[in-house]
Amino acid sequence: MQASPSAQFPVTDRVRESLAVTLRGCEELIPQDEWVKKLARAEATGTPLRIKLGLDPTAPDIHIGHTVVLNKMRQLQDLGHQVIFLIGDFTSLIGDPSGRNNTRPPLTPEQIKVNAETYYKQASLVLDPARTEIRYNSEWSLPLGSMGMIQLAAKYTVARMMERNDFYDRFKAGTPISVHEFLYPLMQGYDSVALKSDLELGGTDQKFNLLMGRTLQAEYGQEPQCILTMPLLEGLDGVDKMSKSKNNYIAITEDANTMFAKVLSISDELMWRWYTLLSFSSLAVIEVLKKEVAQGRNPKDAKVLLAKEITTRFHSAAAAEAAEQDFINRSRGGIPDEIPEQTLQLDAGPMGIAALLKASGLAASSGEGNRLIDGGGVRVDGAVVSDKGLKLPAGTYVLQVGKRKFVKLTLA
Repeated sequence: MQASPSAQFPVTDRVRESLAVTLRGCEELIPQDEWVKKLARAEATGTPLRIKLGLDPTAPDIHIGHTVVLNKMRQLQDLGHQVIFLIGDFTSLIGDPSGRNNTRPPLTPEQIKVNAETYYKQASLVLDPARTEIRYNSEWSLPLGSMGMIQLAAKYTVARMMERNDFYDRFKAGTPISVHEFLYPLMQGYDSVALKSDLELGGTDQKFNLLMGRTLQAEYGQEPQCILTMPLLEGLDGVDKMSKSKNNYIAITEDANTMFAKVLSISDELMWRWYTLLSFSSLAVIEVLKKEVAQGRNPKDAKVLLAKEITTRFHSAAAAEAAEQDFINRSRGGIPDEIPEQTLQLDAGPMGIAALLKASGLAASSGEGNRLIDGGGVRVDGAVVSDKGLKLPAGTYVLQVGKRKFVKLTLA
């Protein structure tokens, strides 16, 4: 039997450590005092807290920006609490209006099924699958029925709903708001009732929906959940939030070499924020590293460590080591172990380098090939090409454009 919510339990060092883990990198913890009481009760009674994260399968793939909340889930999971990975297959049919200035088209059941199939597989690269409860909100949302939906809607007012910035701004601007959009935060809040969650995580753009869960749990006679919002991760440019539409993202399904190189491309300043939100290293270890950099250690050393950690998480330690070596080879003008291979027939003797760049797909045209040569961006077998009149006879060569484009070309 669960202890009374009003019972007092000692705040031990273990509880304080758990609070520090919870607060690491977070935007808000609401209300913090209630969370401390929940942590103290959990430790005293040996009853794990139920921690919920809901994600709508709006796309088949996730990027590392999405893993900020997953990382927090893993940290809380490692403290011994029960994490619940909730797939919003029902709420996806409505469409989340969060951060939108117009109506979001709902997904079809077929789209949702396809996307959901890959979501948890990808999330399992961060969470421990053996200790993760997987749920779909259609389990309780569909049986609710029309009468249950009306009863649920009666527990919240239109005036309170219009306090939400998305709705308020659209209403003032005369932009249409469909009635079904009001159902989304209600249904997300009802998820917390169905799961009896103690804490719900989400991005800062989900705050209204998370608070709805607290309100509805109280309406249904439950102890209200606390909410933890995590910041939206800045992308590779260090300016906009990570987004596929901004092309400043790292997909967790990208190959190891690309993932490693992309992490190394971020600024030194952004690196420390990524350490806080993405790394599983302790804050104490990160502070030591930051101090060493401030005292003269090359910041690239710290960035390499972060790149290896992230690449290892989504691939393997061996893949991360290989990616590091590949990056070193490219940086020094070296040749990677695996590159595309092509064979071209020489019909009239040696072939000009610009024509070879075009034929191999390294340049769109011979003219572009000549411009690349003028810019010093073309190498043959590691040597920079400066003569646009260079012709290659029969043989095998490695053609390189820039740092990342290679072709092993056999001329026969």
